Amino acid sequence: MGKFLCGICRKGVGVNSICCGSCKKWIHKRCSGVVGNIEKIVNFMCRNCAAGGVKVVDELKQFVLGNGDKVGVVEKFCYLGDVIGKGGGAEESSRARVRCAWGKFMELKMLLTARGASLRVKGKIYRACVQRVLVYGSETWAMKVDDMQRLQRTENNMVRWMSGVTMKDRKTRKELRQGLGIESVDRVVSRGRLRWYGHVERKAADDWVSKCRSLEVEGNIRKGRGKKAWMECVATDMKVFGLKKEDAQDRSLWSSKI
Repeated sequence: MGKFLCGICRKGVGVNSICCGSCKKWIHKRCSGVVGNIEKIVNFMCRNCAAGGVKVVDELKQFVLGNGDKVGVVEKFCYLGDVIGKGGGAEESSRARVRCAWGKFMELKMLLTARGASLRVKGKIYRACVQRVLVYGSETWAMKVDDMQRLQRTENNMVRWMSGVTMKDRKTRKELRQGLGIESVDRVVSRGRLRWYGHVERKAADDWVSKCRSLEVEGNIRKGRGKKAWMECVATDMKVFGLKKEDAQDRSLWSSKI
């Protein structure tokens, strides 16, 4: 049963697990809330299904609300061009942005990879038409190292292609970006995230955006480190740019530093 994931904690299950009779997912004993021998339990229902939860209807997952309405359950969905995955984080979003950026790059391939064309002109086109697509929606991403590296690898490949060089030419990424006159994608993401943070930080305390930021979700906390939060990324960005939380109230100061 190691190939199945627990319906609660999403980790691989072993022999000490039980199958939910509603959603048909295997649940760890420690996640099931069952006390005693799980083999004696009949018609077990996990806590997700017991609270309304997810049910399988003709192999289609549906979430049943309290009033009886049914909502389809999907692994991910696209909202305003940004892809949101069920596991949270920025993995699905960054993958979607990479696909869209490559699609736009290939549309402009004849201009961006033309031999003899000005590198500065290529850089302006790339910055306006491709890089903007690559970082779209990144202001709200809680990015892990893997997510940022995915964007950096994409940009590095594009930059080498536009510059007409290969890995054998032994030119650094910084030199190539300077030739094109563009800023690195990690710097662009950090600046965009800080710009958005300054915007929401200046909102009134009774604004719904501020209430969402201070919202605390109730529930059990799993062992180990929690998922990376957006504010962790913001704190790292502020440290790099030499900013403090109080600086966000001064719009001109905040803008000048980022």
